[in-house]
Amino acid sequence: MVKKFLKIPTQPIEVWPEKKISELTKEMLLTGFQGRKLAETIELWAKMLRRKNIVIWFGLAGALVPAGMRKIISYLIQRRMIDILVATGANLYHDCCEALGVKHFVGTHMIDDVKLRKRRVDRIYDVFADEKKFYKVDIIIEKEFCQLLKDNYPYSSREVLFALGKFLNKRAKDRNSIIVSAFKNKVPIFCPTLHDSCLGFSMMNANRRRKRKIIVDELKDVHETSRITEKAKHTGVIYIGGGVPKNFIQQTAVIASYQTRHERSHNFAIQITTDVPQWGGLSGCTFEEGQSWGKISGDAKKVSCYTDATIALPIISHALSEKFKKLKREIPVFEWRSNDLKIKYEKMKL
Repeated sequence: MVKKFLKIPTQPIEVWPEKKISELTKEMLLTGFQGRKLAETIELWAKMLRRKNIVIWFGLAGALVPAGMRKIISYLIQRRMIDILVATGANLYHDCCEALGVKHFVGTHMIDDVKLRKRRVDRIYDVFADEKKFYKVDIIIEKEFCQLLKDNYPYSSREVLFALGKFLNKRAKDRNSIIVSAFKNKVPIFCPTLHDSCLGFSMMNANRRRKRKIIVDELKDVHETSRITEKAKHTGVIYIGGGVPKNFIQQTAVIASYQTRHERSHNFAIQITTDVPQWGGLSGCTFEEGQSWGKISGDAKKVSCYTDATIALPIISHALSEKFKKLKREIPVFEWRSNDLKIKYEKMKL
């Protein structure tokens, strides 16, 4: 009976300079703790990419764009390692800033923040930003971008961000934008917290100061996202952090199951978080808890890795790039028709 538990010995990792990241993470599968969970995350993501007729959701929370992760997210979009992005308004705003040439800077958390305020320098832990340049971006959104939007039309956040991608594609100084990459590769972006960011702030100012009547319909977001999970044959979820993006993707399974009267729970699930479940918050909520709600399938393949995303994402993305030098997927293509959606699968164009 003991042999049932003592089958596979752990293997110490050997150090040699020519080792690839994907080789290292493969070795980490025979170690312990979060190192092994990180390696399992890569293996499960790879399994999703090999699955036919799957839609891969990607939830992005935290201040990861200011922290230097934007090119990684753009790469995942361009290579179609993800199919739908749900992000916080803040991440998308900072991406918009970078696209327009407004940088974030290496700073420090050991500083007098009152002095920073006097100089209009904003701090995100150890990253600095120029508030005056942010303000210039706000004016571009308010004055130039919002001019392209219709009055009295109920936009979903996906429609707003598609229009923003088209706008930035024409005038971006930095072509590595998440929003532009999504626009060019037909990857929908949803932002249920659009209003909780400078993007929403600038759109509100267009309404207030320029007498516009721009409408963002949050319920339309719920309708569109739930239709995706209803129509998809299989779904996988990848959560970087938690918060609103995680819950917004989770709830698509609940709504889809209710609407179709069939279990539409997510089939694959990956989570990278620094939060823990015992405080009751969603960011630390386990996938097992999500199964009680029907958010995650009872037989889902799932991995949770408890680590900082700024450590995990560079390692995961490089390992996947080595594993899939020539990724061949049949990717979902979303055709939005009035109040409905059609999903078809097409071979990737290499």
